[in-house]
Amino acid sequence: MRWRAPAVAATAAAVLALLGGSLTACGGGGGGGVAAPGRSTVAVDSPQLREIKAGTDVPGCRPGEGGGPLPDLTLPCLGGGRSVDLSSLTGPLVINLWASNCGPCREEMPAIEAFHRTYGARVPVLGIDYQDLQPAAALELARRSGVSYPLVADPGGDVNAAAPFPVIRGIPYFVFVTAGGDVTAVPGGIDSAADLVTLVRDHLGVRL
Repeated sequence: MRWRAPAVAATAAAVLALLGGSLTACGGGGGGGVAAPGRSTVAVDSPQLREIKAGTDVPGCRPGEGGGPLPDLTLPCLGGGRSVDLSSLTGPLVINLWASNCGPCREEMPAIEAFHRTYGARVPVLGIDYQDLQPAAALELARRSGVSYPLVADPGGDVNAAAPFPVIRGIPYFVFVTAGGDVTAVPGGIDSAADLVTLVRDHLGVRL
């Protein structure tokens, strides 16, 4: 496995929170709707959340068959379902780190969904709701965006710096896993499915 550091630094943007109207940064640190790394007790599976999820197109989460390059870290399925050990996942795979209170995340989510609907059979997408204290708002965002790819939750920020994940200084963020086990991380903020097609070509070596 080869780790390639991102060529571009992630940019943390101050955006209006989806709930509460307070300003929060897209990423790192506790408070303002963002969980402190490794300290979250946020429940991402409850009867209420399962009911909300039932009104979305978000599918259940499916672990892989093992042998992947990602850390031995199990994340719960957002809104209920099977947990996913990241180390069970193999490429080609696109992982998107996002949160409900992140403006750029909200803006790019429909483009990721458009990519998934067209190319998901060849290059699967997994969303990680990252350091988000508002799982209900996250599911509502997924519903509005028509998301139909699986979503896991990492309210405590456990993937941060868990090799080969880099130190995550802001979201949205993409992590690309090749079929051969190479991992590349780059800042997000795409405008269209075509943008993600280009990133997949550049970082996964897959032409769509």
